[in-house]
Amino acid sequence: MTDLTENRILVIGASALDVVSRVEGELRPGTSNPARIRASFGGVARNVAENLARLGQPVSLLSVIGKDRIGEDVLAHTGQAGVDVSHIYATDKYPTGFYMGILDGDGYRQFAFDDMRVMQELTDVYLLYHADLFEQAAMVFVDANLSASALAAVFGLAKQHKVPVCADPTSGSLALGLMPYLRQLKMITPNSMEAGILTGQPFDPADSLAAIDAARYLVNQGVETVFITLAEFGVCYASSETTGHIPALRTSIVDSTGAGDALTAAVMFALVNGIDLDDAARLGLSAAALTLRHYGAVYPDLSLENLYNELAL
Repeated sequence: MTDLTENRILVIGASALDVVSRVEGELRPGTSNPARIRASFGGVARNVAENLARLGQPVSLLSVIGKDRIGEDVLAHTGQAGVDVSHIYATDKYPTGFYMGILDGDGYRQFAFDDMRVMQELTDVYLLYHADLFEQAAMVFVDANLSASALAAVFGLAKQHKVPVCADPTSGSLALGLMPYLRQLKMITPNSMEAGILTGQPFDPADSLAAIDAARYLVNQGVETVFITLAEFGVCYASSETTGHIPALRTSIVDSTGAGDALTAAVMFALVNGIDLDDAARLGLSAAALTLRHYGAVYPDLSLENLYNELAL
């Protein structure tokens, strides 16, 4: 592995408060449903940044929060986790981002809602102002919550400074925003639904062969490395040199929120530190398994040692 101090990752995208409800019993419309409800800090980019910091990776976050108590708490928690939050912008135009998820009794997401109006303030001007962070970065990560002009600025600055970019499509409705930039991506980590949208060929996550075909398609479109998450069916991956599928680790599930972000962060950690693709996939699944057993979007005791310990179980 290379020296972590030389590999600062620049993470760009959403920060939010998550409120997640896991229903106890059958979900019934039109009435109050008994549930276990928790609040924690979220946002795809923020989750990825916190996971990276807990793995010991130097990481800076470019994001926007509201000038409210939630924003203050997001900033404080993320900074305490080890993320450089000194460049996050606080606006009084919109409240801090908010995500609400409804999980079934098995911990899988059934419905989700978000209010991410604050992301309108993550502008191309804001990104250009922080161009020096691109110059200093070993890798850039971006989630698809950004506007079209902000995404263009990210990829333009990354190209100018010759920095590899990794991306998460974030949701089915946002995935297509990354289509113009596939040839600039070092890595993309869609779930099966997002991969189906990006390829135009929907598939069942249980069909690993179809998932590998989708990953190969995205490689042929110019992406260097593709990891497609398949929930309880594991992960498949492809590059110009190799393809593979690894089943998910056996684990209990209390909350699926953030598991994909944990996988993305662990894979990025592996790639930026010279770990090969197969081991990167295994570390990603290990991070996801640890997160699935935790009430919250980020497993607080995440470490490289714990990732390898999880694989040894």
